[in-house]
Amino acid sequence: MAPRYPSLRQPPLALARVGVPHASPLETASLLGHSLGLDDVGFEGRLWLTADGEPVVHPEPVVRVGMRRRPLADLARSEVPDHVVGLGQLCEAGGGRLHLALSSDQDDAARAAVAVVREAGGEAALSRLWLRASDWRQAASWRTMSEAVRLVDDTRLRRIDPGPERRAAQLAGAGVDAVQLPESDWTPGLTTLFHRFARLAFAGPATHRRQLDALLDMGVDALSSDQVDRLAEAVAAMARGRPPTTDPGRSAATP
Repeated sequence: MAPRYPSLRQPPLALARVGVPHASPLETASLLGHSLGLDDVGFEGRLWLTADGEPVVHPEPVVRVGMRRRPLADLARSEVPDHVVGLGQLCEAGGGRLHLALSSDQDDAARAAVAVVREAGGEAALSRLWLRASDWRQAASWRTMSEAVRLVDDTRLRRIDPGPERRAAQLAGAGVDAVQLPESDWTPGLTTLFHRFARLAFAGPATHRRQLDALLDMGVDALSSDQVDRLAEAVAAMARGRPPTTDPGRSAATP
């Protein structure tokens, strides 16, 4: 059995990606909540503002309307297709108990998200809102919006200069709660390093069960996937003490 490193958050957060075709937020929340409990699950995605200032969650800043692709920023909320999920819909999906991990580099979008989540569930709901920015200094500046909101440095290992240990210290000093790296960047050594500074380790999207199992064994504190059933199975199996699993028909994860 591969060694398993402890997470700071027990159990780790299971985050379903918003924008998966044919999956409504309510159905996704129900599946995850049934498997893992609503307090330890949620959604992740990219946050945008419509022309009238409504926050929506969508993989891209553009959406197809008729025969054209149009920027969400040019459309009023009433003009946006129904499959684009509003932040208010995500707040309602789990009765205010779900975690929301939202990426944005726009201060106005972050401010709108804080307002919507606060209105939906108060400070308790804000403590389950994880705002992610690609510049950790920008993320840190959002602390003025709420003492309860969680802040995340959304980056890649190759962009961390002068190195992960220095970055972990900077995040701790600035009050940024977590770092998010792509699935392929994480190692047990990196999770241990960020945990030493009491910073949580968030892993970017993973598709296959073997990837999810490997991340959990490394001790990440949150992981996301567009394969909600595999995500739920992996976290539930870890809680039961499962051995590491390899997807049938696929090679084992490379070291």
